[in-house]
Amino acid sequence: RLFAKYYDETYPTVKEQKAFEKNIFNKTHRTDSEIALLEGLTVVYKSSIDLYFYVIGSSHENELMLMAVLNCLFDSLSQMLRKNVEKRTLLENMEGLFLAVDEIIDGGVILESDPQQVVHRVALRGDDVPLTEQTVSQVLQSAKEQIKWSLLR
Repeated sequence: RLFAKYYDETYPTVKEQKAFEKNIFNKTHRTDSEIALLEGLTVVYKSSIDLYFYVIGSSHENELMLMAVLNCLFDSLSQMLRKNVEKRTLLENMEGLFLAVDEIIDGGVILESDPQQVVHRVALRGDDVPLTEQTVSQVLQSAKEQIKWSLLR
């Protein structure tokens, strides 16, 4: 598991969550379908190279809405990672994943299903990071940009 976000208390402990996730993976990783019903839950999923993406809702949840959330997340990450959606690249850009999930869903409520809007909002939030919270590479990149523009004047 690289990232998981639970919005209710169905699986309150990490041990229960990991067991549930292992069960889902065992049931879905060998199939080509995109939807499954498991433990009274609706599971939609997609794989990319060495990653599996899952969106899970209750059994009465609309599968098309869950698939819209999954596609929005996957397409947003694909744009942010320049179509290189694989484990290593995602690990290097985990903050983008966190921001994208927060833009798409809040407290289990779907807020956005347009990947263009999500990418735009994540980019805006990334630009507003205070200097004290930026990584060294972000600070160096910002300094390079400022030097480049001061030399071009």
